Parts: sequence; C-alpha cells; structure tokens
Amino acid sequence: MSWYEHDEGYSIFACKSETLYHNKMETKWLEDFVSLAETNSFSRSAGLRHITQPAFSRRIKSLEAWIGADLIDRTSYPTSLTAAGSVFYEQAMDMLGRIYSTRALLRDQQQQGLNTIEFAVPHTLSLTFMPKWLSELQGDFDGMTSRLIALNVHDAVMTLVEGGCDLLLCYHHPRHPVGLDPSRYEGLVLGRESLHAYSSCDCDGKPTMSLPGSPEVPLPYLSYTRTAYLGRMVELILADAGDNLYLEKRCETDMAEGLKMMALEGLGIVFLPESAAAREVMQGLLARADGGRRKWGLKMEIRLYRERPCAQRPGREIVGRLWDYLKLDPKVVAC
Repeated sequence: MSWYEHDEGYSIFACKSETLYHNKMETKWLEDFVSLAETNSFSRSAGLRHITQPAFSRRIKSLEAWIGADLIDRTSYPTSLTAAGSVFYEQAMDMLGRIYSTRALLRDQQQQGLNTIEFAVPHTLSLTFMPKWLSELQGDFDGMTSRLIALNVHDAVMTLVEGGCDLLLCYHHPRHPVGLDPSRYEGLVLGRESLHAYSSCDCDGKPTMSLPGSPEVPLPYLSYTRTAYLGRMVELILADAGDNLYLEKRCETDMAEGLKMMALEGLGIVFLPESAAAREVMQGLLARADGGRRKWGLKMEIRLYRERPCAQRPGREIVGRLWDYLKLDPKVVAC
C-alpha cells in the first residue's frame, strides 16, 4: 500500500450495504467517474485520485447504483463508457463546473478585500521553510495575506485535490513522488532540503552517538511512523545503506519536532531535515551523527503545487498573480 492510499470512510461493511448510500450522491463520485472516463483505466484513475483500486471501484459502483444505470462497460478493454455513461459524462462535467464556479465565487466573496491565499503545508515545512519564505515574499509581493493549514503530507495533498486550499507546499523525491496528475496540476521547485542523522552533543560539541553503530551495540533510534513522508525518506536511506547501519528503534512518531526534542534529551539518533536542526546545531545542542557521509543522507526538493486553471476552474486572481510572480524568480524551476 502506498503512503497516500486512503479509503475515505469506506470499510468492508460498506460494500455489503451499498443500498444505504443510494439516497445520496457525493461530489467525489462525479470526480472519480470523470477521471475514469478520461483515462479508461481503473488502476490509473485510482492512483490519480489517491485511493486504492478496490475503494475506487466501490465508489464507481455506488454512483451507478445511485444513477440506476451501468455507466461503465467492463466487458471491453480498455474500459469504456456505456451509452448511458456517455450521456452522464457531459452532465457530470456540467455539474462539477457549476459546483467549482459556485465555490470559487463564495470563497472570493468571503475573502474579498483580504487577498488571502490558503496553503496546505506539512507540519515540518510550516515550522521551517514557510515562515522565512513568507517573510521574504511579503516584502516583494504586496497585498497578500496567507492562511496555513498544517497537516501531514497525505492530508495536505488531499486538501489540494479536494479543493480545500489554493496551493500545496510539500517535499518531493523522485522515488516517492506525491503522485499528482501533471495534466491537472503544475508545480514549482522553490528550494532543496537535506535529510541527515543527528544526535545530542557532549560538552565538546561532539555527537554523543555516531553512525554506523555495531551489531553488539546498536544505536538507539528515534523513528518516524511508516505513514509519515519523512519516514519513507529515511526508509530509502536505510535501504541504500543495507546492513551497514545498526539501529534499535526506541520510539516513533510522525512529527519531526517531537523526535528532535527526544534527541535533545539524549534518547537516540534521529534523521531530520537540515533546516529543522539548524538552530540547535548553531547552539551546540545537536550535531551531525553521520560523520558528514553523503551515503547516510538524502536530498529532497521543496515544491509548490496548484491546480492548472481551466474554463471550469479558472482559479483565483490573487493566486494566479502570485504564481506568475514566482515563475520570474531565476531560482524557481517549473516542474
């Protein structure tokens, strides 16, 4: 199961009781159906919609049950629409267009005069990259206020996909991309970040623990949960290191700040983004525990994403102005 898979409230009992859902229709079903009509692939659409394929199939079946007609011809390959599905595709596009336009209108009215841009941001970036970036940005890009929605990476991505924010800021690594459909979303590389191992310091400023440890005396290890994006990044480091690192897990959480506080107490080694440990390193409280070896570290990109403007979803004017402004920065790269 990939890090972003999510059943969105479904369970094995839901498929046994689909009739309970026939009296209502959910917007995400329409979005699922449109995606399937455009890709002709259950597996590809499930990936683009960030859910498992069984959950995606259940939602399509729930939509068909609500409509009272088969929309998908499952006897052909690739998957195609039935006659009823072709008719409903045009109606679904129209309904979604009206919903998005109404939402944009109401959000613009609510935020009129405030020029507020809503960012979905993973917790670590909200504490490290975001404050400095906003400070620099507001000095040059006048008339903008911001609202930060701090979440884990999965929920931040879903907030953008479901229209709950204007922009998504997140880490990116080619071996664990966030999986946004490039035909619907576009991105900018705003910066880069390194992930390294850190330990508390002794009175001389040296790390109290250093990689790689030994089979006889493995190092106490402060771990991210497997669902945390940084946890996936650390898994890459450990996989590439093979059997050359000797760690014994002592604690785990999905919050980098929580792990950092434990490392400051001398409870173990922790892998942290360089920016998250910078202040403590300057104060002599934390030190690199990898001896400066690149093979026990990893580099990530910091990316900003938005939904591509289109006729049905033109986007907010203030967001478009910010995007165009950022693209003029020679340090920013489109992706």
